[in-house]
Amino acid sequence: MSASTLAGAPAGPRPPSMQNTVVAGALLLLLGGMVWLGQAVDGRQAALYLLGGALGLVLYHAAFGFTSAWRVFIADRRGEGLRAQMVMLAIAVLLFFPVLSAGSLWGQPVQGFVSPVGVGMIFGAFIFGLGMQMGGGCASGTLYTAGGGSVRMVLTLGAFILGSTLGAAHLHWWAALPHLPPISVVQSWGVVPALMANLAAFAAIAGLTVLLERRRHGRLVTAPHPARRGMGRLLQGPWPILAGAVALALLNFATLALAGRPWGITSAFALWGSKMAMALGFDAANWPFWSSAPQQAALHGSVLNDITSVMDIGIIVGALLAAALAGRYAPKFRVPLRSAVAAVLGGVLLGYGARLAYGCNIGAYFSGIASGSLHGWVWMVAAFFGNVLGTFARPFFGLEVERVPRQTGC
Repeated sequence: MSASTLAGAPAGPRPPSMQNTVVAGALLLLLGGMVWLGQAVDGRQAALYLLGGALGLVLYHAAFGFTSAWRVFIADRRGEGLRAQMVMLAIAVLLFFPVLSAGSLWGQPVQGFVSPVGVGMIFGAFIFGLGMQMGGGCASGTLYTAGGGSVRMVLTLGAFILGSTLGAAHLHWWAALPHLPPISVVQSWGVVPALMANLAAFAAIAGLTVLLERRRHGRLVTAPHPARRGMGRLLQGPWPILAGAVALALLNFATLALAGRPWGITSAFALWGSKMAMALGFDAANWPFWSSAPQQAALHGSVLNDITSVMDIGIIVGALLAAALAGRYAPKFRVPLRSAVAAVLGGVLLGYGARLAYGCNIGAYFSGIASGSLHGWVWMVAAFFGNVLGTFARPFFGLEVERVPRQTGC
């Protein structure tokens, strides 16, 4: 989500007070869950759960979204969110590429998310992009806004899990369509050339957003003056979006250090949905998606042993904590019918697309590009075009497309 507004716009009303009871409950869930995981599984899972909580807090306090950042650029050429994404990616590749080339970090083997580019992958990324705008969020956005109290995003999350389960059931068919082998630019080109190429691409994208935004508005649209300052802002938000970009890159690197692979989100949705399908009598265990020994172990084991599941739950709880710290946890249970329909349709597209595309805006785009995978860049292009279609479809479902009045800059 973007906190942007016109330059010089006055700050909003006095921010709400911290919701102490909800803060206490969220802290209990975070710290109690960490202790429980440490005893039930191990210290690493406990640390990953806490790391997920940190990700949820950062996403909420920085209002760091992919969906609205792309939407406001498509609709009104505001590029602050896209530029923040480029900063996040630049920091990530600087951290990831040398480590992935070495193959280990502090003595632990590490590997990136490198996946093939193919017909199914491109189609999946495109419908994921469409689903982003229909559902009102991406994978990370769905989790943190649901944790922050959005009932509509709970609908999207449920449909996301359904779509992921259907995608897992069908992935073998899509994977058989024409595709390239997995390509890592780090392995193919070497660390330095890969870094130079990626950093140049990030700079070019950021520069293009500056050019188009100035052409539309006469100046760069800037954030309003924050209502809170100092420690109050650090604790309760809102944070500058660039602070969120830096924090997310560092936390993704921390995930690589702890888990041995980057941050991902949507594989857990397929796991949860397939477990529910088995409980309903479906033979999910025989789907090709679950055929490998590690996948079978995940399907038949506890979700507490699954890294992605534990981190996803942590994100929800961390966002709950952030919303309560900001004094903004206030679930609204009335969702307009057209908006609810869009949430469900968008969620199914998000889940199905993520499975076909080997990940979402986090696993394929953020972590894919950070891993040096060609498919991360292809995902970004295909998903962007899906976002274009989704942005123009939003009004049919009564959903807002944010705009800023034109400024001449004279």
